[in-house]
Amino acid sequence: MSDEMILTSVTDRVALITLNRPKALNALNDQLMDELGAALLKFDADDQISCIVITGSEKAFAAGADIGGMANFSFNDVYQGDYITKNWETIRRIRKPVIAAVSGFALGGGCELAMMCDFIIAADNAKFGQPEIKLGILPGAGGTQRLPKAVSKSKAMDMCLTARMMDAQEAERAGLVSRVVPAERLMEEAMGAAKTIAEMSLPIVMMVKESINASYESSLSEGIRFERRMFHAAFATEDQKEGMKAFLEKRPAKFKHQ
Repeated sequence: MSDEMILTSVTDRVALITLNRPKALNALNDQLMDELGAALLKFDADDQISCIVITGSEKAFAAGADIGGMANFSFNDVYQGDYITKNWETIRRIRKPVIAAVSGFALGGGCELAMMCDFIIAADNAKFGQPEIKLGILPGAGGTQRLPKAVSKSKAMDMCLTARMMDAQEAERAGLVSRVVPAERLMEEAMGAAKTIAEMSLPIVMMVKESINASYESSLSEGIRFERRMFHAAFATEDQKEGMKAFLEKRPAKFKHQ
């Protein structure tokens, strides 16, 4: 499948979505976000897909939202038109794991999109930032909310108030990214991680994602209660029986995603 703003492909239960506005450093405009949302929903509904990877180009994952497209918006334009909410929030509805494979710039909306994914694998040339303040505006797609949870209030204040960029090594130390790999191996590593996830039981993978996300929305006691009920529910799956039987028989499990 090939669209003007994104490219998609499927390999071994893994869907790859490539942002495809290289001349604009993958600036995130309405059309791109509409196409990205549609692709995410399509793959989320496909029983033959277990994991999704989003990437950009070597130079830029996404260097921000499309400033040219929003520069002349009025308050009524953005408020009544529900700007950002109407097509940026689709990724939050995706129940399967979504990995961001980031090379080059992930700035503004690009950094926010990466943070919306379940985890980030960064090339060693990656740079993250929330430079909106230089434009007389503030982050609008989660930059002031997800970033403090990922890297601490102090670093988030620093990045959002000074527009300082964070390189891949600092991002890993701060907890923004899960791992840093050489740029030439980024897609190999990201697709390898996705294929590993895809070999697991899909219902359990989805439960793990839901349980970890619940930790950000609830107290510790409520989160543990949620996890415990998910753990109990896993015993209703065929894959739990197969997984434990395979362990006892000292053989690889053959999950049926049921």
